[in-house]
Amino acid sequence: MKYSAINFNDKLEQFSEQFSPKNIARLNDYLFKLVKFQGDFVWHTHDDTDEAFIVLDGDMRIDFRDGSVDIHTGEMFVVEKGVEHKPFAEKECRIMLVEPGGVKNTGDAGGELTAEEDIWI
Repeated sequence: MKYSAINFNDKLEQFSEQFSPKNIARLNDYLFKLVKFQGDFVWHTHDDTDEAFIVLDGDMRIDFRDGSVDIHTGEMFVVEKGVEHKPFAEKECRIMLVEPGGVKNTGDAGGELTAEEDIWI
């Protein structure tokens, strides 16, 4: 068996699409996904799961109906299940998401920013 570490930068260089999570690893039922994005995402909720945002490079904000949180390189934030939120980044931000498999990136909102699921790089 060949063992090798996953290099985030190498994986991030393999795609340029915005708002399109790519799977890089599985831990039990959870997926580790890399995403690049810039600008506003859509307001949405995930009724059945929390969602972890880990900023690998850049700065982002997650808006809530009653406030917001800024997250910078080397920081993370967990949005609790059922909480409506909207990610935003002024400049391109590179993040890792950790969430169960099968979770749509746009949650309950759907729409044109809904990414194809189960894409591995």
